[in-house]
Amino acid sequence: MLHGWTLSPLGALLLGLMGTLASGSEFQHHRYEELVRALFAVQSECPYITRIYSVGRSVEGRHLYVLEFSDNPGIHEALEPEFKYVGNMHGNEVVGRELLIKLSQFLCEEYRAGNQRIMRLIHDTRIHIMPSMNPDGYEVAARQGPEFNGYLVGRGNAKEVDLNRNFPDLNALMYHYEKNDRRNHHLPLPDNWEQQVEPETLAVIKWMQNYNFILSANLHGGAVVANYPFDRSRDPRIRGRTTYAATADDKLFKKLARSYSYAHSWMHQGWNCGDFFDEGITNGASWYSLSKGMQDFNYLYTNCFEITLELSCDKFPPVSSLPREWMGNREALVSYMEQVHHGIKGMVYDENNNPIASAEISVAGINHDVTSGVEGDYFRLLLPGTYTVTASAPGYLPSTSTVTVGPAEAIQLHFYLKAAPKQQNLNVKAHHGKKNLSSSKVPLKLGPR
Repeated sequence: MLHGWTLSPLGALLLGLMGTLASGSEFQHHRYEELVRALFAVQSECPYITRIYSVGRSVEGRHLYVLEFSDNPGIHEALEPEFKYVGNMHGNEVVGRELLIKLSQFLCEEYRAGNQRIMRLIHDTRIHIMPSMNPDGYEVAARQGPEFNGYLVGRGNAKEVDLNRNFPDLNALMYHYEKNDRRNHHLPLPDNWEQQVEPETLAVIKWMQNYNFILSANLHGGAVVANYPFDRSRDPRIRGRTTYAATADDKLFKKLARSYSYAHSWMHQGWNCGDFFDEGITNGASWYSLSKGMQDFNYLYTNCFEITLELSCDKFPPVSSLPREWMGNREALVSYMEQVHHGIKGMVYDENNNPIASAEISVAGINHDVTSGVEGDYFRLLLPGTYTVTASAPGYLPSTSTVTVGPAEAIQLHFYLKAAPKQQNLNVKAHHGKKNLSSSKVPLKLGPR
């Protein structure tokens, strides 16, 4: 692995000067067949650092393709974090779709050209890019085209279901648990949840279950702002006014949102699309409350920290505007991926140096734990500072260490857990909450998210 995650001015300059394939190729709106061809063209040009796979199919049978970038495609390497971008969740919000196709081309070309920053990123990160989560909705929107596309036409999937209102509602369960000092991560899914979601949503949840994603962004359109959790208000009775819903990692999420906003050419300026967002960021519930959204689900069900990126005032802009959107977002797309390399990471072992999967990693003062992956490695995004960190697992005595995190690459902190005495081992119990929790239904506001 290569190391060093503080971007130098020279690195930024190199990124700006290079990119012949991505910046020089023609821009277009890619229909499904064209999108598939574009992805396979990248895979053909960079076969040793890419892999294409499908996580499932849409209602109408279109594949939800992912293009992976890694120096060992198809393999999780211990201590190498997993990152994902998801675009086109709303079928008529197309800028993210086109930017992710362009980003894929750019990463391939820059790697081949020897761009050290891009090479380091691909060597040290397993990157997963899904240009379209809603290919059926896109086809509906594309048939109308940029000139005539309405605000809602093609937003949902083939059954006109809004996929960003379709994930299991774990917020209500989390807010209930907060009052009782109960489980703060990897919350249980409701009974029969697979029958309650759309095929696209089901495929993405299964994807999350199969990969230990650490950082993610979900690309939308209709505004220009970096939106961070929670999306859903803690008080469902509030009507007609906004209320901030902070996560336990609120300061970290603000930093992640700012990392995109300030690397973007104009998002950080605040005034866009007739709205003002200070520094170009917003808490989701502070903007408006949204239930069953994907970014909150990531945080509450997996180890992944996700934000929602609103990238354009026009949901389906003309092709002529795409070069400007690419140049405005290019540096932000790359620098956001680099944020996955901050905080702490390490291995959790037993006394015989066997890795321990699903060990809980807790940080004193932050009521949100993460878990180790199947190979025993863990990743915990943190701001610079000094932290007390504890690793624990059923059948083992917990282990605690103090660590100081800097502004550069993640600090490695390994844990070695001793087996608990048998009597104590019998008393180890997993904490599980209720799988179903009724809550008041909040009317859906069909804003950009």
